Amino acid sequence: MAVTHSTAARNAAANAVLALLNVGGAGSLVFMTTGLSVLATLALSATAAPGASSGSSTFNAITNATATGTGTATVFQLQNNAAALVITGSVGNGSGGDINMSSNVITSGDTVSVTSLVYNAMP
Repeated sequence: MAVTHSTAARNAAANAVLALLNVGGAGSLVFMTTGLSVLATLALSATAAPGASSGSSTFNAITNATATGTGTATVFQLQNNAAALVITGSVGNGSGGDINMSSNVITSGDTVSVTSLVYNAMP
C-alpha cells in the first residue's frame, strides 16, 4: 500500500511550502538552463498563492518578464524575496515537465509569461 495523506495534511504541507515563498515579500519564478544559467526571472505576487484546498493552490498573477539570457529552459526555481530556493523542478517543451512551455527555447529579449501555475502537495 502506498503512503497517502489526508486532505488536511496535504493542505498543511502545501500552505507551509507556499508560506516559505512569501518570506520578505514577492518571490520569483526563475527559468534556467541545465547548467543553471538564468534565462528569465518573473516576479510572483506578494502573496504567491492563496491557502490550499484539496492539497493544491493556484498561484496569483505572475508578472511577465523580458528574458536576459538565451538557451533552453530545462529547470525552474521558485525563490523567496531573498532569492532562497523553495521549489525546483523541470521545464518541458509542450509536455513532460513540472512546468510545460509552448517552447522552452528562450532568446534574450523575448517576453516570458506564465498563464497558470498550480502547486500540488503529494497525496
